[in-house]
Amino acid sequence: MKKILAQIGKEIAQFRRDKLTLALAFFLPFVALLLYGYATRLESKNILVAVKNFDTGSLSRDYIDTLFATGQLQAAPFRGSGVDIMEPLDKDGVKAAIVIPPEFSRKVSRRERAQVQVVIDACDVNNARVVKNCIIASTNYFLRSKDLQNTRSLISPQVRLWFNPGRDEALYVAPGAIAVILWIFPCLLAALAMAREKEQGTILQLYASSLSSFELIAGKTIAYTLIALMQAALIITASFVLFGLRFVGDIPIFFLSLILFLYSSVAFGVFAGTRATTQSAAVQIVATTGFTTALLLSGFLYPLRNITYPLSLISNILPARYFVSAARNAFVRGSDFASQLYIPLSIAAAALVLYIAAAKILRRMQLKG
Repeated sequence: MKKILAQIGKEIAQFRRDKLTLALAFFLPFVALLLYGYATRLESKNILVAVKNFDTGSLSRDYIDTLFATGQLQAAPFRGSGVDIMEPLDKDGVKAAIVIPPEFSRKVSRRERAQVQVVIDACDVNNARVVKNCIIASTNYFLRSKDLQNTRSLISPQVRLWFNPGRDEALYVAPGAIAVILWIFPCLLAALAMAREKEQGTILQLYASSLSSFELIAGKTIAYTLIALMQAALIITASFVLFGLRFVGDIPIFFLSLILFLYSSVAFGVFAGTRATTQSAAVQIVATTGFTTALLLSGFLYPLRNITYPLSLISNILPARYFVSAARNAFVRGSDFASQLYIPLSIAAAALVLYIAAAKILRRMQLKG
């Protein structure tokens, strides 16, 4: 145990002396939180839509006002002759064009079928889906408000948004951003520290010491986990201040998951460092296998059910995938201890595998040395 404690003290002392590493540990994660929190927007708003109204009645004007009342669509001028509906999409950058025909108000008031032409630019599928659903919902609301529906539905669902009734996107993005940031930067620090030992040749002194590979890996992972805890305190506190996050779930299960997650991140970094021969190679390994998978396969940006096979199998073994759920449960959903017990168990299993793999690789290197 004394050997491990000595190794921990040595790692922390080296960390404190390197100003560049200090900036990497605390300044860059804060910048990343700002970028993810403020730049990531999954819900499209203010989508430009051009409307050409050939009708002179009041109902057509009310219908147009209803379309833009939600705030998701923004009115854009319908330039050109008004005959070619594709012209605004080609020249003005609008995402949809709507043409209201003559006699629209008269037909609607007489409860006759009035067709409205809508052309949507589907290059961006998400925007196209938002525009389509918004137009359909606005049209239905317009008919209900004017009591123009021919038949009344026998089923009337009463819908209520739960957990996030205000549809505050920061409540969805910020917890996921915490998970991704706390996976990447502790992992990167540990990988650079391990690769630096090999690049500078100081790891030969460790080979010659009485430290076993398991003790050496334990000292490094514990030291950088303590540093990662300070990073987590900074990131979570900043999220409370900037994005208004608050604990609504079970706090003990979150902190248990947090500690295990940080340890697994550091263990992956040490594992990457044992495989790399230079610091630049360690960065490339972390960026490719760590950052990319955590960003795309953890459920941070895209629902897990949208991940196709066989990549869906990879997502099942990622610690970031489970901590994203833990963070959203803690700050948004408010789940209890029992329903989340699988999260720390899954993360602990991944951390154990990474620790053993790194120790065995280092052991082989010691024997060769």
